[in-house]
Amino acid sequence: MTFLELAEKVLHEEQRQLSSEELWKIAQNKGYADQVGSRGKTPWNSIGAQLYVNIRDNPNSIFIIASRRPTRFILKEFANTVSIATGEPPIPAIIGYKERDLHPFLSYFLYTYKSIYTKTIYHENSYKGSYAQWLHPDMVGVYFSLDQWEPDVIGVAREVGSLVLKLFSYELKRELTFNNLRESFFQAVSNSSWAHQGYLVAAEIAQDSEFLDELKRLSSSFGIGVIQINVQNPDDAEILYPAKEKEIVDIDTMNRLAQVNPDFRGFLKGIKIDISSGEIRKERYDPVRTPEDLRSIVHRNGANNE
Repeated sequence: MTFLELAEKVLHEEQRQLSSEELWKIAQNKGYADQVGSRGKTPWNSIGAQLYVNIRDNPNSIFIIASRRPTRFILKEFANTVSIATGEPPIPAIIGYKERDLHPFLSYFLYTYKSIYTKTIYHENSYKGSYAQWLHPDMVGVYFSLDQWEPDVIGVAREVGSLVLKLFSYELKRELTFNNLRESFFQAVSNSSWAHQGYLVAAEIAQDSEFLDELKRLSSSFGIGVIQINVQNPDDAEILYPAKEKEIVDIDTMNRLAQVNPDFRGFLKGIKIDISSGEIRKERYDPVRTPEDLRSIVHRNGANNE
C-alpha cells in the first residue's frame, strides 16, 4: 500500500479532516501502517508531502486541504459535509493558483499591518544573460516614516543622515515542506543580503512538529524571517518568525541587482524621489487590493484549472 492509498483509505473511513500526524496514528491503530513498505523515521511527513504534491499537481486529485494551522486534509467527496471532528464545514481547497498570485496578498498584508510599500521584481525583465535565481528576490519592500513626520523634521533628518528607512527582501513559494525547505531558505538568504531584513513567504507550510522545529532553527541561525499567507482570509496572514535586522547592508549586491534589473532600479529611484520630496507616491509601488479582490484571484485561477 502506498502513502496516498493509505491516506485515501483512512480519510474515507473517518469522513473528516485529519492532519498527516493524525492520519498516521489512526493507520497505526487500525493496523494499516504495517501494510506500507519503506516508511522512514517520520512517515507522517512523507504522507503530508505526498498529499501536498498530489493536490498541487493533479487537477483531478481526490484530496483537498480542509483547514490550516494545523493543515488538515479531507476527501473531496466529503468537502461539502460538516466535519465530524470540529462541527464546522471544511474550507474548500483552492487548486491551481500560481506563485505570483501570492504577490498581491503579501502587498496587502505588509501595507495594511506594517506600512511597508512593496514592488514585484520581474526576473524576466533582467538583461539577457544576467538572470540568477540566487540574486533576484521575488518582491522588495520599503518602510519610511514620511507619513508620520512633519515636513521640517524630514528635512532636518535628511540633512543629518538619520532618516528612518528600512529595506526588505521577500522570497515567495506556494508551499514549504521538507522537499524544498533548504533550497528555498538559502535562496532567501542569498538574495536578501542587500536588505535590512529578509523573509521567506509561503501560503502552505507543513505543520508537523519536526518540520516547524527545523524551520525555526534555520530562521534563528540565519536571521531570515518566515511569513505565512492565507489565501482564504488575507487578514489572517502572520509572521511566524521575525527576521533579524541587519545594521549593514550589502551595497555591492544592491548595485549589481540595480544594474541588471530595471524593476529594482526603478524601486530605488522611487525611494530617492519620495525622500527628496517628502511625499510617498503610492502609484510607484504595487497596488494594494481589497480582501474581496484578493480572494477572487485564487478562486478564478483555481476554477480555470479544474
